[in-house]
Amino acid sequence: MPTTPFSPAELAEFKGILDAKLTEAEADLQLLKDELASDATDKGITTEETTLLITRQGKFIHHLHNAMARIANRTYGICRVTGQPISKERLRLVPHATLSLEARDSVRDKAKPSSELPAS
Repeated sequence: MPTTPFSPAELAEFKGILDAKLTEAEADLQLLKDELASDATDKGITTEETTLLITRQGKFIHHLHNAMARIANRTYGICRVTGQPISKERLRLVPHATLSLEARDSVRDKAKPSSELPAS
């Protein structure tokens, strides 16, 4: 398995970005849970919508933790499809990314029904 292309200083930068996002995401999750407990319908959001947001936020937190684990095991920043490095710019914007932009686009194109693909 390829190891990270990033130096220890760069990994520390990404860890800081991930830590900040994780702190914010966990605070947002707690707010959603508090909102659910205090009857979310008072604010125009249904219990079902709040539960879906809680689930989504939990998945996001899980992805952030996985990114931290990749930093720890020195596989951070490697595309899981191509095995090539993910650009620093992409990781600064989406620090939990596991796909390079090219691989992400390729995966999206394969997932589109043929009626949505542009004509050749």
